[in-house]
Amino acid sequence: MLQVSIIEKDFDRCVKGLEKRGIEGAESLLKDVLRLDESRKKLQGELDEVLHESNKLAKEIGQLFQQGKREEAEAAKAKSTELKQKSKELSEEMNGIEQSLTKHLYNIPNIPHESVPAGKTDEDNEVVKLADETIPNLGDHKKPHWDLIEEFDIIDFELGNKVTGAGFPFYKKQGARLVRGMINYFLDKAIEAGYEEVLPPVVINEASGLGTGQLPDKEGQMYHMEANDQYLIPTAEVPITNMYRDVILKADQLPIKHAGHTPCFRREAGSWGSHVRGLNRLHQFDKVEIVQVVKPSQSYEVLDQMVAHVEEIIKSLGLPYRILRLCSGDLGFTSVLTYDFEVYSAAQEKWLEVSSVSNFETFQANRLKLRIKNSDGKKELAHTLNGSALALPRIIAAVLENNQAGDHIKMPEVLHPYLGFKEIRKR
Repeated sequence: MLQVSIIEKDFDRCVKGLEKRGIEGAESLLKDVLRLDESRKKLQGELDEVLHESNKLAKEIGQLFQQGKREEAEAAKAKSTELKQKSKELSEEMNGIEQSLTKHLYNIPNIPHESVPAGKTDEDNEVVKLADETIPNLGDHKKPHWDLIEEFDIIDFELGNKVTGAGFPFYKKQGARLVRGMINYFLDKAIEAGYEEVLPPVVINEASGLGTGQLPDKEGQMYHMEANDQYLIPTAEVPITNMYRDVILKADQLPIKHAGHTPCFRREAGSWGSHVRGLNRLHQFDKVEIVQVVKPSQSYEVLDQMVAHVEEIIKSLGLPYRILRLCSGDLGFTSVLTYDFEVYSAAQEKWLEVSSVSNFETFQANRLKLRIKNSDGKKELAHTLNGSALALPRIIAAVLENNQAGDHIKMPEVLHPYLGFKEIRKR
């Protein structure tokens, strides 16, 4: 969440940033935050004075009894009782103010980086790179991946619908091996790049969802298990980043680099249509996530490194791709700056998003209370970043469509050692 000190110091910039996102009444919203914080400070000051007087009086009471001044001591005790009641009332009032302040801050998105283009929808995103990979010419007999997976019997949506529901497919035979092979390849690439692999839980508590900003913003998109008040993760970013909730890191421990594979669960599969058909959008999918915790001075250099890492993987798969800088209206709630990767689906004749790489600056760290202790002993909030490297379903869709060759589907050469086969054939 935003730091109140930043709102106070850079009020105009924060207002303009929220207005750039399309937030109505941004100035009034931030003024409410500052008003609540001012009330909190005032109450804190009053409480400190009452507690100081109460502590002072407690010492005097003992001295008065020792001196035989019983009447004065009893009067002091009565005054002490009044002060304790006053401190209780002030504490309760201040807790209410703090809860209201936190609620306000939890519902305010991050301030976009100055390079983020203004816009309302994904149509306003800025293409920063269009790769020169040739888009394959599949001729008149090209088939979308939902026809290919049925023809080659590698993914079964009807069986998934029977067992679970829409958006939960079964991967079978070479389809299952393709998923496993891709996961291992993506993880190996991350390890080569210096990331430490972790296998996190896929269930989180409310504090973890709040810590990385999925709650309350995306509560309706997450699977909630009410009996335990826990959630299925929408991305490995959540449990991995929460490893450092309420942690103070030494500067020489940074950067922290983690990679993890998990299934991901999202309720926002949407309505039926070509844009959500087949593997284009699922309720459950596999993804390898990369996460970094870094010094504030290094986060944008690290962001570029993470973008380059994702680009290298996509290039190695031989897929046409482009990199987008997301506009203010398409930017995630917690992000300052996000780059999306899209690969071209030659059969669907459309671009498919396969990765997002984001810098959150201190937004998540402030929620997580994730701090760095520098060599001079001073503490500051860390910067956190994450990226998809990669999400499998649409990558698989593009690989199947772009490499179809009639009676078989060729596999990217880099995957051959991971798959144990070079092409998918009908069986």
